[in-house]
Amino acid sequence: QLQLVESGGGLVQPGGSLRLSCAASGFTLDDYIIGWFRQAPGKEREGVSCIVSSGESTEYLDSVKGRFTISRDNAKNTVYLQMNSLKPEDTAVYSCAARAAPLGTMCTKRAFFYDYWGQGTQVTVSS
Repeated sequence: QLQLVESGGGLVQPGGSLRLSCAASGFTLDDYIIGWFRQAPGKEREGVSCIVSSGESTEYLDSVKGRFTISRDNAKNTVYLQMNSLKPEDTAVYSCAARAAPLGTMCTKRAFFYDYWGQGTQVTVSS
């Protein structure tokens, strides 16, 4: 069955870095748009970033621009979210999501667009 598994979360001090991975099993990511989302306690889920199937186009939440970088390695069937200069307000459960889409389809940070979701990985930024 189609499955997405996130990893790489943990506890980090403010200003630190983490790299999250989203690995797919049961299907290949080549034809899928991928989004990263986060949800902090008591807050609504928000779209953090997304990347088109070719990797040529990406989008970011304003508050993470310049700090986070999304990338994909289709050969490894994995999408990454490199997070630098982390802040306490980045603390949340981070999840990846996927949707099959024709080449050229733009990605979106809206959750309703995606069909498959991982379970999430906790990121805690604290001193």
